[in-house]
Amino acid sequence: MAEILVTGGTGTLGRTLVARLHEQGYVPRVLSRRPGPGRTVGDLETGAGIAEALRGVDVVVHAASRRGQDVAQARTLLAAARAEGVAHLVFVSIVGVDRVPLGYYRDKVRVEQMIADSGVPWTVLRATQFHDLLVTLFAALGRSPVLPVLAGAWFQPVDVRDVADRLAALVVNAPAGRVPDLAGPQIRSMADLARTWARANGRRRAVLPLPLPGRLARAVRTGGLLDPAHADGRITFEEFLMGAPASGMEVTTAELSGPRRTAVR
Repeated sequence: MAEILVTGGTGTLGRTLVARLHEQGYVPRVLSRRPGPGRTVGDLETGAGIAEALRGVDVVVHAASRRGQDVAQARTLLAAARAEGVAHLVFVSIVGVDRVPLGYYRDKVRVEQMIADSGVPWTVLRATQFHDLLVTLFAALGRSPVLPVLAGAWFQPVDVRDVADRLAALVVNAPAGRVPDLAGPQIRSMADLARTWARANGRRRAVLPLPLPGRLARAVRTGGLLDPAHADGRITFEEFLMGAPASGMEVTTAELSGPRRTAVR
């Protein structure tokens, strides 16, 4: 059975992926800068402990991400992966990184290219924004008397459990290069998602769409974060908010049921 290392294994996606791999009979190493049960200590920014962490590893799932440090972390990881003869590196990226002008996204594009040029056999999966990210965003914006959102913005959020399932399948397969994206099952306006979040959390907030200028806002308004052709995620935003299990979900609360959308309107 393959030896697997997961970077970012203590994060939102990483924890779920590690659990999935355990269910499949694997005992993955979880790379962390801090010691703890089941963790392998190593620092991708300084390189300390990385060679030792990769020793004997067949597959690396690179799910670690830190704004401003992604390129440096990838450089360290790839150098160690080459030296240790890692047979497969799986990287999770973001849908729209080549369309939305954010510095963080530009770094993701650069990391994808570094991986492709590294000589390490690889697979890259791009996924849309996680439900968790939108909840964090709305919780921060919802501290004001109104809930401001970007007018005309569209999202296609996906559940981390769906992404973890896809990654767990990729890990046991041969390196495949850039694989089809994984997007959520619904395309929704930011205003619609914000209202759904506020209703589910009992927040009496008026949602205020604000038109913003600039290339970034334009990219989000024109579908830069979407992939309608790969709406393969199963868990909707409503189901996530209701604490739905990973399978066999059934939403019965009519107020929270939203229309399934597969195209920008």
